Formats: sequence, structure tokens, C-alpha cells
Amino acid sequence: MNKKIRLLKTVSLAFILAGVIILLIGAYYLIVKAGIPYQDPPPELQIKYAVNMGIGDELFKDGLIVTALGLLGRILSRLLGKRKGS
Repeated sequence: MNKKIRLLKTVSLAFILAGVIILLIGAYYLIVKAGIPYQDPPPELQIKYAVNMGIGDELFKDGLIVTALGLLGRILSRLLGKRKGS
């Protein structure tokens, strides 16, 4: 059982790391690529802004979900480790 708990810890840590990376990429798209919307943009710039904003939103949400799953797995592995006395 100790190997399973150790595997859960490793996998959850990988999920946390992947989630943070996805979260940072989403923040980059929201802040740098999309940025502040133009005041009176032509249609091409409106489309470009909308695409970058949509990508940033989705990546940010997915990053939060993956990080939350990793944290949940980490908490679960800690609780199981204390329960088994490891």
C-alpha cells in the first residue's frame, strides 16, 4: 500500500506542476497577447483580440482545474499516509 500512496503523491505533484504551467500560459494569453482591447479596432483586430481572449480564458480555467485536482490528490495521499502510519 505504501507504493500506491507514493505513486499518488508523485502523480498529484505532476498534476500541480502541469496545472501551474497551464495557468501561467493562460495568464500570458490574457495579459500579454490579448491585453487591453482596442478603442475603435478594425474587424481583423477584433477577431484577433477575441481569439486570444478565448484561448486565455480556456487555458486559465483548465489550469485551475488541473491544479485543484493535483492539490486534492496531494491532500488525499497525505490523509492516507497518516492513516496507514507511513
